[in-house]
Amino acid sequence: MAKAVLIDLCCFGPRSWNNWTQASVIRTLETLGENYPVYLMCCQTFGSEGNCGDVFHTAIRGFHGPGKQLEVVCAKNTVAVLYTIKQKLDEKDIEAVKVIVPAQRKPLMREYMNQLFTSVYQFEFKDFQINCEENNLKKSAELQGELMPLTDQDIEKIQTEITIFLKSLPSLKGEVTILKSSLIPDPIFLHGFTTRTGGISYIQTLSSLNLFSSSKRRDPPIVVKENLHRLAAAARFNPDAYHRVKVNHTSDVWVMGKAEPDSYDGMVTNQKGVTLAAPGADCIPVLFADPVKKACGAAHSGWQGTLLGVSMAVINAMVTEYGCDVKDILVVLGPSVGPCCFKLPRESAEIFRRIDPKCVRLYELPTPYVDIRRATRILLETGGVLPQNIQDDSVTDQNQNVTFCTSCCPDKFYSHVRDGENFGTQIGFISIRD
Repeated sequence: MAKAVLIDLCCFGPRSWNNWTQASVIRTLETLGENYPVYLMCCQTFGSEGNCGDVFHTAIRGFHGPGKQLEVVCAKNTVAVLYTIKQKLDEKDIEAVKVIVPAQRKPLMREYMNQLFTSVYQFEFKDFQINCEENNLKKSAELQGELMPLTDQDIEKIQTEITIFLKSLPSLKGEVTILKSSLIPDPIFLHGFTTRTGGISYIQTLSSLNLFSSSKRRDPPIVVKENLHRLAAAARFNPDAYHRVKVNHTSDVWVMGKAEPDSYDGMVTNQKGVTLAAPGADCIPVLFADPVKKACGAAHSGWQGTLLGVSMAVINAMVTEYGCDVKDILVVLGPSVGPCCFKLPRESAEIFRRIDPKCVRLYELPTPYVDIRRATRILLETGGVLPQNIQDDSVTDQNQNVTFCTSCCPDKFYSHVRDGENFGTQIGFISIRD
């Protein structure tokens, strides 16, 4: 596992930097032993004191050994420094980090890292030891005193600081782009399917409008939240009334206003201004709209959810809860992996073959190609949805197509099949206009 070392020197300004603190840094560097990348973390101060980074660069100029991979990272505050270092770690695919930090800064640093990183990263914290003469003992005690836990107010302040910083970052890969279906009436419903442009996620497979965070990926929730706010501003929905399905590959449906289930991949509502969202990075984000009863729904339909009938479960919930007529419900399948790129083991493909032989191609292979979109359409039509009320990749006018293959379109969409475990996610979203 690739490793790195981070030494937090943000509490030292140019005036507090002296021979003793410099010697402590050099001694710390010498004890590291292995040739890991080492980042000295400092914060800028301007005016008569100058720039901290210049001071630290001068102080370590003659250091060699592990210093061959030594880099001073200096920015205006702790958030900016850590975000810059995170980018460097991600470029090198580093997961294990030793953090050498003054004891008094340790709770603060832990919280910053809790917000800016995910459990993909493994942090080992070690106290930064300073040897001081007698007249500097007081300063040393301040830096290495008892650990005080952060208050809720402290944590809120850190979150606010990070949010302000993230808002200041430029959008990557252009502006937010939203695909819309002509099947869903715009005067009644606000809806769309996102692409990967217009966000701040910088990792190649997540760049840039990634809208899902998990413990297995490198994008933290606070970055995804900023991406969501940028989408909400572009689409004009309220991010505080945004709800996303849980993605458990089930067929359970949450009826908004009722108790939230522990597990669900579908949602329905008749409340105005509430945005429902279904993610997809090969799995199908499916949107449902009834312009007669003014109700809507969203579902995450992977191959397992498709077989479990998650789309019909949403239809049935709309009929049961809101009195919808199944013949009035419009269904749109969003960007998802196409039959050109999606494979399953033969025993799983066999189940799709029973739905319709045309759902499986090259069945003689150990992993045949499977068309989960066609299976979804067949199950919906069997359940009473009118064929003309379903939009998928069979649409004849390609200018109206929103059911692109995610794996085939790397510039537009994320794909687990194509990108591996650290993949990004787009969404389909819908709400009833006020």
